[in-house]
Amino acid sequence: MPTTRMTNYDRRMVRLMNNPQGRPLYATAARRRLVVAVHITLTAAFGALMTHLYLAESEPMWTILVMAVLLLPWMIATGVINAATRGLLELRERVLDERQSAERSRVLARAHRVMTLLLVTAAAGLLMAGAASGDAPRAYVAPVLIATLVAHWLMPLWVAGLMAQDEPADDEAFVVTTADSMT
Repeated sequence: MPTTRMTNYDRRMVRLMNNPQGRPLYATAARRRLVVAVHITLTAAFGALMTHLYLAESEPMWTILVMAVLLLPWMIATGVINAATRGLLELRERVLDERQSAERSRVLARAHRVMTLLLVTAAAGLLMAGAASGDAPRAYVAPVLIATLVAHWLMPLWVAGLMAQDEPADDEAFVVTTADSMT
């Protein structure tokens, strides 16, 4: 465990991120991938609704209502991913052990590489759309930049959720299985 002193906030966050109640939601790699996919889908839906709100000239009230309804499942999915990673990105560095600190560095490096590819794709898409129409698509620049910023903000969470490992098997189950196979 870390050698620096933990504050009450740190202890509460460690307890929250290691709460076993939600473990069935992220117990397997397939479930973690599903939660990350749901989170990405909900985030994309928010982006699409924000773009519609930005570009549409009609009544925006239904868009705002749909975004309000989608907010709760988005927050739940965020919490499940954070719990699956045991707060890898939410806990302060001084609370993490050496393994977790190294894992955080790997996650952030991989998220950085993915974001670089996403930025190149977004820039190339805007440039190609501008070249095809003979003019820069100014109406889409702001939504694309905002979507890229949101992806930049959430990419470490998504990568951490996808890279999270299964919990190790209980030692008792291993001992019983090993003892049974020897007889």
